[in-house]
Amino acid sequence: MSAFPKDWPLAGPIDLAVHDLPHRSAMTEWWYLNAHLEPRDGARLSLFAAFFRIVKGQNPVTRELEYAHSVTWALTDADGKVYSPESRVDRCAPELGLERIAKGAGSRDPLLNRAISEMLKQGRVPTPDRRFDGEVFVAQNRLELDFAGSRFEKREDGSYRLLLSNPREASGCELVFTPGKTAIRHGDDGLVKGLSGEDMFYYFIPRCRVTGTVTMGGRAREVTGDGWYDHEFGGPPEQARMDEATPAAAAEAPPERVDIAWNWCAAQLDGNRELSAYSLVRVDDGEILYQWAILIDADGERRAFHNLSFEALDWWRSTRTFYDYPVRWRLRVPEAALDLTVTAAFPDQEFITVISKPAFWEGRVDISGTLAGQQVGGLGYVERSGFQPVSTLDEFFGAVGEEVRKSVSAVLPLEPTHEEARSLIASEEREHYMDGVDRAQLARTLLAPIRAITDRGGKSWRSYAALACCDVVQGDSRRFVQWLAIPELLHVGSLIVDDVQDRSTVRRGGPTCHVVYGEPLAINAGTAAYFIAQRLLVSTDVSNARKLRLYDLYFEAMRAGHAGQALDLDGLGDVVPAVVESGDTDQLERRVLATHRLKTAAPAGALARMGAVAGGGTDAQIEAVGRFFEALGLAFQIVDDVLNLRGFKGNLKQRAEDLSNGIVTLPVAKALSRLPLEGRRQLWALLQSKPSDPVVLSGMVETIESVGALAACVEQARELVESAWAAADPLLEDSIPKVMLRAFGWYILERHY
Repeated sequence: MSAFPKDWPLAGPIDLAVHDLPHRSAMTEWWYLNAHLEPRDGARLSLFAAFFRIVKGQNPVTRELEYAHSVTWALTDADGKVYSPESRVDRCAPELGLERIAKGAGSRDPLLNRAISEMLKQGRVPTPDRRFDGEVFVAQNRLELDFAGSRFEKREDGSYRLLLSNPREASGCELVFTPGKTAIRHGDDGLVKGLSGEDMFYYFIPRCRVTGTVTMGGRAREVTGDGWYDHEFGGPPEQARMDEATPAAAAEAPPERVDIAWNWCAAQLDGNRELSAYSLVRVDDGEILYQWAILIDADGERRAFHNLSFEALDWWRSTRTFYDYPVRWRLRVPEAALDLTVTAAFPDQEFITVISKPAFWEGRVDISGTLAGQQVGGLGYVERSGFQPVSTLDEFFGAVGEEVRKSVSAVLPLEPTHEEARSLIASEEREHYMDGVDRAQLARTLLAPIRAITDRGGKSWRSYAALACCDVVQGDSRRFVQWLAIPELLHVGSLIVDDVQDRSTVRRGGPTCHVVYGEPLAINAGTAAYFIAQRLLVSTDVSNARKLRLYDLYFEAMRAGHAGQALDLDGLGDVVPAVVESGDTDQLERRVLATHRLKTAAPAGALARMGAVAGGGTDAQIEAVGRFFEALGLAFQIVDDVLNLRGFKGNLKQRAEDLSNGIVTLPVAKALSRLPLEGRRQLWALLQSKPSDPVVLSGMVETIESVGALAACVEQARELVESAWAAADPLLEDSIPKVMLRAFGWYILERHY
């Protein structure tokens, strides 16, 4: 205990006049409030706000610690299911972010770290975080925080004033919190463990009377309600604090990474009782490292418990981060005979911010259950952070793929109701089209053949494109989640038909559709998939003018794709003999790329443009994201050609399959431009023979590799993506979706499968 500075209240009562003040000795400190509010119209509103400061260094002259600051807050409308968050960060946030990444505390995915670092190095911060547009002031002799207009201060009568504003969302508040109970020590008589095992001091006022005004969507309303106040500060012992603030410590190799997550609940229960409970969990193995529950009775008496459980019962997946969050829990403290069900007012109370890598869940919850054998209810807040199951781009696209399959299964149920079948065939106005339709037969002959391929999974980046491009132009992709199925249906429809045309027998690790269902049903199902996707474009969230533009883009992709397929089916045998003799492959390469562009790049670009149109992007933005995804689509196919020869990770595809099928790919075209005449003739003769001998195929691959054809393909793919990004970058606001797009471009280029 002696390692703690004298201003830390390790014994005796909490003196708010002293202990509310900022603590100069603390490495980390925050002030937190939440409130459940009722305006006169009977609506149910809630709010939380957190003011943070962390040590960023030490003044070389005064030896005083210097801090960086941030504030996060959000308003919840439980009836309208509206969550309005705001995050403001210090002006030095780019430098601090780069330091975190250098110390190994960034994302677990190197491409995401690379993308965010690129932005941070230019002094830019991705939204929804925004840098303070004014000065930060922290008084030392009184509780007065002014984080560039976000204010929290203690008034002379002992109440607290909170002032927040988000002009972009026309939201904010001016509230007064008047304590109704004394301050309560958390943990071990006030001592708790922080995320890195450091000692922290933590107290809270579990019930305050709250009055003032709340503004949402430009509408200001007078409110009253109950509030909660937390204050926590601390860090390692003094010598460690000084060491951590020196450049020498920062230069040391980062320690082995241990990710810590937490669940936290603050509940105000019937009978003027309250509960605060939290647990710290090691992410890698789920071990609970530290936990406490504090129960406060009507008289303000505190009981503390170590033994508790916070069990997730129901889950919700965000379609912006693709993180999974519990939205209903069972919270039990056996020694207190406490058994509560904690239920989110609504699921989507996710707070997206790079501060928390890059999202957490903090929202209003309804509480019911028993305490000491009696029924009890109430309201509360739950925060869940750090449990990110999606930490790499591979995991991210795995989660996207799961949602794509859910979306497709919702559109194409294998046991459709009358209404579901009608929506696929016609519309409410064409009810008579259903007369005599056997739904089981429809499912067996039309829906099952499509689902046979979609349910096996696949690369989900096409589905991601539409949603990402909606968000990157500052739209809200949550309104268009059903669109996840559109790219998959478009793509799978083409795969089913392609497999018939190519006489393929394997698709996505199983028999092709026509092998299972026969060619007639397969052709019909593949074609139908194109038109079923149209039903998902029916939305009241876009104007008729935008809807017309969406249809134009969709059918543009269809026309381009079929044109590319025609060129692909016919092949390039007519042009190669002349190329072999001349060595001039310019026209041949352009024709190879034309097929890739029409079959893959054009649909990808169209889907990206569709997302940007739905998101309300400008014409310049719509075209920029379209061109970027065209470049990605083209690069994807070029890299695919390269991997076909170098080998796919996990041997997902047969190596040199293109050569054994006699296909003229871009690597072959580039090799023909680099080989001498006899080498060109030999390579072309072997390709025409469609060799199956592994030795022959290996020799052909070695020849193509040895003249630098594969390296040239990789470089061309890189130049395509980088050029398209350079054009799009200045047109798009810096944001987390933009970071994801940047990382995704590299993901396409550097993939191995």
